[in-house]
Amino acid sequence: PPVGFIGLGIMGQGMARRLASSGQPLHVWTRGATAASALASEHPGAVTVAESPAAVVEACSRTYLMLSTPDACEEVYSMRRGVLEGVSDGKALIDCATLRPEDMAALAERVHERGGSFVEAPVSGSKAPAANGALIFMCAGDEETFRSAEAELAAMGKFTVFCGTTVGAASKMKLVVNLVMGTQLAALAEGLALASALGLSSEDVQAVLDGGAMASPMVALKGPMMAKREYPTAFPLKHALKDMRFALNLAEASDLPVSASATGLFAAADAAVPSLGDADFCAVMESARAAAATGSVR
Repeated sequence: PPVGFIGLGIMGQGMARRLASSGQPLHVWTRGATAASALASEHPGAVTVAESPAAVVEACSRTYLMLSTPDACEEVYSMRRGVLEGVSDGKALIDCATLRPEDMAALAERVHERGGSFVEAPVSGSKAPAANGALIFMCAGDEETFRSAEAELAAMGKFTVFCGTTVGAASKMKLVVNLVMGTQLAALAEGLALASALGLSSEDVQAVLDGGAMASPMVALKGPMMAKREYPTAFPLKHALKDMRFALNLAEASDLPVSASATGLFAAADAAVPSLGDADFCAVMESARAAAATGSVR
């Protein structure tokens, strides 16, 4: 039987392609028709482009959603012939957005009111891992729905963590992960900016980082881009900033000065003219360079 997929943006395109390539029939909808048509052309007879989000949910027992922001989620859930109109007894939604835990719990409640089941499933990974089936899924919610989706999750990801039956738990996990990631990248940006200001070779700095305890896939991938000031978008900076702010709001009763400072560096890049918000999140390098140039980095 077909499954649904709503949202074919930077992440959703790769995820849906992984499902289609595994032999899974799909019904899809996205706000831009081009991506849906391209996916249907690549998999003739296996991908059906629906006229609305409700039509996807009505046609499938399980529907995945990958939408970019809380506003986008609210629009697609609540619009005329939106997601909620399609929900009825027996329908299951698996929402892969990164939202505030309370926002995800509110969506789950609205789905439950219409007789559906709900799993939150935010992911760790960006454009390339989505295309290569190497995402990490953090899931919480209806365990029966989660178990029924395990084969599909395996087609899109390299492993999955079930965080329990309380919706919001997986969102908390995702925000913690992205706060650590953003803070690490901000530190890398400041280090590379300082190295440049001191006249050190960025290639030598990269070699030392890659050969030591700081070695990681992110440092290896983003470091050379940052040194060259090239920021092809895999994970937009504005979305990284959103996630870090959400995480800090979860921890507002705590003192997290390092993470708060890193978030400020991302905010400065997002506010730059022209805005770097749509560039990859490694464009935080521009804030670090500006700070170094004005003497803020010593």
